[in-house]
Amino acid sequence: MEDDRVVLCGANAYEQKYYFNETFDKIPQSIKDELHVICVLFTEEVGGIFTIVFEKDGSLSLETRAEEDDIYYDEIGSGLLVGKIRRTRQELLESLSLYYRMIILKENPSDLLKELGEE
Repeated sequence: MEDDRVVLCGANAYEQKYYFNETFDKIPQSIKDELHVICVLFTEEVGGIFTIVFEKDGSLSLETRAEEDDIYYDEIGSGLLVGKIRRTRQELLESLSLYYRMIILKENPSDLLKELGEE
């Protein structure tokens, strides 16, 4: 946890490992599996380290980085792939954000529904 940010999950191409934060163990298995696939395929395609992080306000950030001496990391491809994930998995990301805001941040569900209705 850094500055009230919380890592949901991530993958590391260097160590060939996947991480899922146990705090969110109550998320349905099908969603956990989908997150696992997203993270691992990302690092398989462009390399580096990819994480999905909850911001202080409950929004989600998709972050990627590489080790300084990694000449195989595809920086342009990583940016394009983040954009693609945001477009194709928008509903999943919005649902996770709502989950975090209701369950972790304890925001009022009726306020969240009103906010969704205004968009």
